Amino acid sequence: MNSFELNKILGALLGTCLVLVAMHIASGAIFTPEPPAKPGYEIAVTSHGSPGGAAAPAAPAETPIATLLASASAERGAAVAKQCQACHNFQEGAGAKVGPDLYGVVGRPVASATGFSFSAALKAKGGTWTFDALNAWLAKPSAYAPGTAMTFAGLSNEKQRADVIAYLDSLSPNPVPLPTAQGAATPAK
Repeated sequence: MNSFELNKILGALLGTCLVLVAMHIASGAIFTPEPPAKPGYEIAVTSHGSPGGAAAPAAPAETPIATLLASASAERGAAVAKQCQACHNFQEGAGAKVGPDLYGVVGRPVASATGFSFSAALKAKGGTWTFDALNAWLAKPSAYAPGTAMTFAGLSNEKQRADVIAYLDSLSPNPVPLPTAQGAATPAK
């Protein structure tokens, strides 16, 4: 092979590379779409709260906590509450961990456990940890006290919540009497 043929082959290869690089540069400037000002899609929502105008399905009615507590089990609640032990103590005088001590929580004022710094959202909530308040808190802490520091998502199963509340109530020298099967009103200390 002589040098002339070699020059032609190398020239064709170099020319092809230059054309490909030029096409790549041009395609980036010509064919790249403009990014949207606000990412995402707009979804039209009607007054019913669902896209497309269809009525949202009704949420199932919650059973009152007093009714659920009449058949709640502190033993089952202790089993469910094991997931809470990573952040909370349940023994008297054990003190706070990542979260406050839960011994004697039923009937105690909200955000009042000694030795723990509560979030401003929970301090602002005020009140007492009644059965109803604990039920709402355990269902979804972030909905009960928006801005709370507690990262627990909540217990969606209302029977499990009742069992945990019965267990928490048992962690006291003077537990609050649980409602009976006749359906007594939710007591508070």
